[in-house]
Amino acid sequence: MVFSITLALFLIGLLGLMILHANRLTSIIRENITMQVYLQKTVTENDRIRINKLLSEKEYIAKKSNNLEIVYISREDAAKSFATKTGEDFVAFLGENPLRDAFVITIAPEYQTEESMTKIQAELSKTESVFEVAFTPSLVQTINSNAATITIILAGVTIIVLLTIVILINNTIKLALFSQRFLIRSMQLVGAKTGFIIWPFVRSAAIHGLVAGLFASILLFAAQKYAYTIIKDLNQIDLGDRLLILYAILLTIGIVIGAASTLTAVRRYLKMSLNELY
Repeated sequence: MVFSITLALFLIGLLGLMILHANRLTSIIRENITMQVYLQKTVTENDRIRINKLLSEKEYIAKKSNNLEIVYISREDAAKSFATKTGEDFVAFLGENPLRDAFVITIAPEYQTEESMTKIQAELSKTESVFEVAFTPSLVQTINSNAATITIILAGVTIIVLLTIVILINNTIKLALFSQRFLIRSMQLVGAKTGFIIWPFVRSAAIHGLVAGLFASILLFAAQKYAYTIIKDLNQIDLGDRLLILYAILLTIGIVIGAASTLTAVRRYLKMSLNELY
């Protein structure tokens, strides 16, 4: 019985691990949705300070570790970065630097829709000393569309798998108790109370569920480490405490389903007549 429950919980754990990685990957992608605020070439230091202060007061700017995601890039730094990446010094070729000073702002997830970002673009474009505000609408639309599709698919698969596995565990426990049905009836015939009969079976099932949950968690941890050796960049997705929560959920599912299925099965046998038991 422990082996069957372990396999079932392991499948639940694999599905949970996929969901955690998908959600975390989506979050990482969303953390990199930015908008570029290009400034006029005649902008002064006071203008830059004023615009930076204005941006810091906006509720749609994302925060990371309590710091606003606002990065200032001067035209000189932008030119050096371009030259480093391409190996070409276009400033020397053109005789001037055509780039502009810019603020790169990261948009908070709740404002990462094409409609919201278009409104933000229109609002910031009216700011004095701002030349242009740019973002990529197709990128935002693609991310939102793919995220919604993945969520629907994973939710559907999760429901189907959970129902299947709950039924599987329930049937496994019922089959395991089938051989004990006459023992249950014998205890009932000698005057044992219902609670006295049920408790040992429920306790045993809960322990089996706990052990199965532990085995499933160990297998899941091993599978995750193995996946990291095959997919090198996968270990860069930090799941943090979410993994511990997943392991706790597996233990809880094992205990709860084991105890609940056993309780139902034993009660059913207690209500059966002797002919039905045969």
